[in-house]
Amino acid sequence: MDALISSLGCFGPVGLALIVWVLSCIKVINQYERAVIFTLGKVGETPLGPGLRFIWRPFQKAVIVSLRTVVLDVPSQDIITRDNVSLKVSAVVYFKVLDPKQAIVGVENYFYATSQIAQTTLRSVLGEVTLDELLADREKLSKRLQEIIDQSTEPWGIQVSAVELKSVDLPEQIQRAMGKQAEAEREKRAKIIAAEGELMASQQLLEAANKISENPTAIQMRYLQTLTEIAVEKNSTIVFPLPMELMKAFEKFTK
Repeated sequence: MDALISSLGCFGPVGLALIVWVLSCIKVINQYERAVIFTLGKVGETPLGPGLRFIWRPFQKAVIVSLRTVVLDVPSQDIITRDNVSLKVSAVVYFKVLDPKQAIVGVENYFYATSQIAQTTLRSVLGEVTLDELLADREKLSKRLQEIIDQSTEPWGIQVSAVELKSVDLPEQIQRAMGKQAEAEREKRAKIIAAEGELMASQQLLEAANKISENPTAIQMRYLQTLTEIAVEKNSTIVFPLPMELMKAFEKFTK
């Protein structure tokens, strides 16, 4: 250690300053980064790729830009749908920088600018649809949002790969109304199913009656089968149905 200090002391203050300057000019750029170089205020043609790079300070300035996909959380926005329903909607935007030079020169802060574009587009697009369309066609609306935001950020060298609606907060009144609507729909389906069951049962009974009427002995066999089923329960009272023809015969005899 003493030898190192003594060797550095041999260079004097100028040598130490030179070593510090050289070290400050060395820049390590990662694989997922690009460095936009400004020389005397003028931007270079091609950004520097990954590796060990030398920047001539103070005549050159390096601005590092990441090429990785950025996940931008769009905060909840107050939306009024086309059918005058007030709700809060939040989303997530996935974007990445394709042109580092344009992202630095074309806009002051590309991250903040993309966030503002996403918020305004979210409010304008969702304000043109109804509540039912928002809840049923979320994938279609996400695709439309992605196309509009990507078209707006393209001059900045930014590509928007996806936009997803994260949450839709409905007012309590709308939630109660939707709950009543869903309950009414379930009751409607239950009544329709019961009515269809009654219709099918009546058709089966009609077919059975037509079959039995073809042979007079069939009704007697049905009577005996019914008595057998009742006897299994060991009931003390057995109700035996009388044929309607017998009742008609008594009525004619009385007249």
